[in-house]
Amino acid sequence: MSEVKESTGNSFLGKNIDWPVFGLSGGLVLLFVIGALVDLKLISDWVNASFGFACKYLGAYWQILSMVTFLVGLILAFTKYGRVKLGNVAKPEMSTFRWVAIIMCTLLAGGGVFWSAAEPMYHFTSVPPHFPGVEAGTTAAIAPALSLAFLHWGFLAWAVLGSTSAIVLMYCHYHKGMALKPRALLVPLFGEKVMHNWIGSAADAASIISVAAGTIGPIGFLGLQVSFALQHLFGIPDVYMTQLVIIIILVAIYTISAVSGLHRGIQLLSRFNVILTLILMAIILLFGPGLFIIDAFMSGFSTYIREFPVLAFYRGNLGWLSWWTVFFFGWFIGYGPMMAVFIARISKGRSIREIIMVVSLIAPVVTNFWFSVLGGSGIYYELQNAGSVSKALSANGLPAALLAIVEQMPMAAIMVPAFLILIVLFLATTGDSMALTISMAVTGDENPSTGIRVFWAIMMGAVAAVLLAVGSGGISALQSFIVVTAIPVGFIILPPIWGGPKYAAELYEEQKADLT
Repeated sequence: MSEVKESTGNSFLGKNIDWPVFGLSGGLVLLFVIGALVDLKLISDWVNASFGFACKYLGAYWQILSMVTFLVGLILAFTKYGRVKLGNVAKPEMSTFRWVAIIMCTLLAGGGVFWSAAEPMYHFTSVPPHFPGVEAGTTAAIAPALSLAFLHWGFLAWAVLGSTSAIVLMYCHYHKGMALKPRALLVPLFGEKVMHNWIGSAADAASIISVAAGTIGPIGFLGLQVSFALQHLFGIPDVYMTQLVIIIILVAIYTISAVSGLHRGIQLLSRFNVILTLILMAIILLFGPGLFIIDAFMSGFSTYIREFPVLAFYRGNLGWLSWWTVFFFGWFIGYGPMMAVFIARISKGRSIREIIMVVSLIAPVVTNFWFSVLGGSGIYYELQNAGSVSKALSANGLPAALLAIVEQMPMAAIMVPAFLILIVLFLATTGDSMALTISMAVTGDENPSTGIRVFWAIMMGAVAAVLLAVGSGGISALQSFIVVTAIPVGFIILPPIWGGPKYAAELYEEQKADLT
C-alpha cells in the first residue's frame, strides 16, 4: 500500500498547496463578494434564477439520490460487509462519545437551533400540502408539522453527508494511499487518474465553494440573529457594528479551535456543546412541557416512518418543494463531499456498520428528538396562547421564534443566555471543522499546516462580515447560492452509490480471516 504523507509545511501556508484548486475556489468566492458589493441586485437575481433552475430540473434527482444513498448504506451496514474495518488501524483514534459529538455538532451548527424552533412552527401554522384537510393550528396539525421537519433533517439529509461517500474516501485514502480530497469520490467512475487531472481539480473546487457558502452564510446569519436577540433582551443596538463584533468573537473561537487541532480544540468544543445541549434538553423535559414533547415526538416520528416514501418523493407542489424539501436536500448535498472528507478523517478504525449506524440512523433520530424538544415546546406554547410564537416568527423570522419559545420556558432568565451560548458554540464547531476540512482538500494532508487553517477560518468570517456590510440581502443570496453549488456536487456524490459496495466487498475479502 502507498504510504500516506502528512504535511511538513515549510511556510505559513505549507508546501503542499494545490494552487489550481486554491485559486479556483478562493477566486470564485471572492468574485461573488465583489459582485455583491458592486451590484447586489444583479447577484441576487442571478442566484434566484439559478436557484429556480436547480429546484425545477434537479429537485427530483436530489430526492432520488438522497433515498438511494440512504438505502444502499443501510443494506451495507446490515450485511456481512458491515463488519469491514476502515482506516487501516487496529482501533479507533477517539472514544465513541467524542466521535459522535463531533459529527453531531459539525452538521447541526446554528441552523440546528434556529430551524428546530422555527420549522415545526411554520408547518404547524401552515400545514404542508402533503396533508390536505388538516386544519392549521390544531392538535391534528402537530404530527404533520413535525414529520416534515423530521424529513428535512432526518435519515436522507444525514445519509448524503457521510455514508457511502465516507466508505469510498476511506478506502481510497487509508487503503490505497490517495489524497484525502473530494475528487476521490469520482474514483469509482474515472479511476485513479481523476486524482491528477482537471476533472478532479474542478470537483475539489466545487466542493470547497459549496461548503464555504454553506458555512459563511450561517456565520453572517448568526451575526444578524444574535444581534437581534441582544437588542430584544438588553437594548443593545441592532446595528452593523454589533453584528461585526459577534462575528469577530465567533471567528476567534473557531480559529483557535481549528488551529489547536482535531484532538484538542475541536473535540473539546464539540464535547462541551453536546453536554450543554443535553443539560438544556433535560431542563425542558423535566420542568417544561415534557409529556407533551414526548407525545409529539412519538406521533410525529410514527407519521414520518409510516409516510416516509410519500414524504420523500412528494412532487405535488413545486413551489412549496422549492422552498422546503428541495432546498434542504440541496443544502445538505452541497455539504456532502466535504462532510464526508471530515467523517473519513475522524473515523479511522470504525467499521462500516458503525459509521452507517451513527451517521444515517442514530444522528437523525437524535436530531429529530431535539426538534421535538424545541419545536414541540413552541407548538405547546402556541396552543396555550395563540400567537405567542407564530406572531414573532411572522414579524421577525427565526431568531424571534427561538426567543419567543425560550422566554416562555421555566428559568427563562438562565435559559435565554444559555441558548445564545449554545448557538455560538454550535456554529463554532462547524467553523473549526470546515476550516480544517477545506485545508485538507487543498493540500491532501490529514494534518494541514496551521497557516492554511487560519487563512480559511478568517476568510470565511471576513466574507460574512463584508456581505453583512451590504445588508442582509448579501447573506440571503449566499445562503441560496449553496443550492446552486449543489448542482455539480450532486453528481460528485453519485459514484459512491456503487463504489461503496464495490470497495466494501473488496475489503471484506482482504479482512475475511479476521472477521470470521
